[in-house]
Amino acid sequence: MAIHRGSDCRICRRENMKLFLKGDRCYSDKCAFDRRSYPPGEHGERRGRKSSDYGIQLREKQKIKRIYGLSEKQFHLFFERAERQKGITGTNLLIALERRLDNVVYRLGFANSRSQARQLVQHRHFLVNGRRVNIPSFQVNVGDTVEVREGSRNVPVIQEALDAVVRRGVPQWLDLEKDRLRGVVKSLPVREDLTMPMQEQLVVELYSK
Repeated sequence: MAIHRGSDCRICRRENMKLFLKGDRCYSDKCAFDRRSYPPGEHGERRGRKSSDYGIQLREKQKIKRIYGLSEKQFHLFFERAERQKGITGTNLLIALERRLDNVVYRLGFANSRSQARQLVQHRHFLVNGRRVNIPSFQVNVGDTVEVREGSRNVPVIQEALDAVVRRGVPQWLDLEKDRLRGVVKSLPVREDLTMPMQEQLVVELYSK
């Protein structure tokens, strides 16, 4: 995952879509996108230029890349792997991104955002099948258990995130055992499980040029 040092709210405004990069703040009246839902910059409110096909494809790629917090190199590697697999390349790409450990930690409600989940994973707060894993891009499989390790069960940010999990909900392919601070991968995600509006076919078209 790439390190972004600028304002997360500017990213949402640039992509013209709430990407939920700041956790609970995105659900409150403090959300900058709700207050200023136009592109950032001095002339943001007056921008009305039509985009070319390439521009539309590029913006979709940038949006998906930013949702999952990847660098350009990381995203392209995921695309190349998806292209080599059987099935629809765009769908393969999104499913692989969903199977990242940092995303699973976020989806289970152990973190308020994917960037926070990445940091928690890197700091060895989680076990996968009883073993510590500190690689955010680790790919989970059906039957895997993801749990907060014993020494991290009182970490405030994890407890705060779990208190807010009802607002976001847990996807059907995951099962959260909140009292035990663990989750189970019931099945691999399918395209219908991804509720964020993403047009992955545009990304395939962009990389096919």
